[in-house]
Amino acid sequence: MIIFIESRLEVGDAFISGFRREGVAVALLTPDDAIEWFSAASLQDKGAVEGVLLGAGGHCGALVKSLRKHCAKPVIALSERRSLDGTLELFGFGVDDVVPKPVHARELLARLKVINLREKPAIVRVATQDIVLFIDGRDPIVGGAPLVLPRRERRILECLADARGAWLTKTQIFNSVYGLFNENIDETVVESHISRLRKRLRERLGRDTVASQRHLGYRLAVADVAACTGPAPFRARSEQAECVA
Repeated sequence: MIIFIESRLEVGDAFISGFRREGVAVALLTPDDAIEWFSAASLQDKGAVEGVLLGAGGHCGALVKSLRKHCAKPVIALSERRSLDGTLELFGFGVDDVVPKPVHARELLARLKVINLREKPAIVRVATQDIVLFIDGRDPIVGGAPLVLPRRERRILECLADARGAWLTKTQIFNSVYGLFNENIDETVVESHISRLRKRLRERLGRDTVASQRHLGYRLAVADVAACTGPAPFRARSEQAECVA
């Protein structure tokens, strides 16, 4: 889930439509609401946040300083116009990146993931020995060939990959895919998405790669994940993606 902070809510609503088309949950908050939420949210809720975007109506040092007290996730500021002084000022406040508008949602998602990977080098883009994910929204490589997945299923696969074999509860997956503030959709929808995802992966690979356990949740098969550790995310050879040892 992405937190988009913008005091002009009508501007925010128009901007986040691009993320929704990519199947990414975005919560639109005013600066005051964002500070209040981050200061009161649980660690589990904060863990569902992939990054923070600051709209033009939310650029101020006090806001970034307050965010840094409660949030370790990447913060990207969006600027209305290119300005060296303005960009340097934002970096001085402590943002991770400054991006001028207009900008495509896919570019912002890629920037957030690159920053996350830089901060946590142990997280790799290899999901299992036979599954490779990309940070730019391309379809994953499964069993050596691209596998077209619906947006929600691809997001769930990314969540499971980032957990690197750890159990994720249904609530954690729901929050990452649909957002913390979406009360119009029941959490049980996650079960349907995962059921279809498991079937697609099983048909391609001939085995189950997503494990489930009552009271624990879901995770990728530990043996496959353990076989794909290392600093490099993936390497392609002759159009085939292979595990990086």
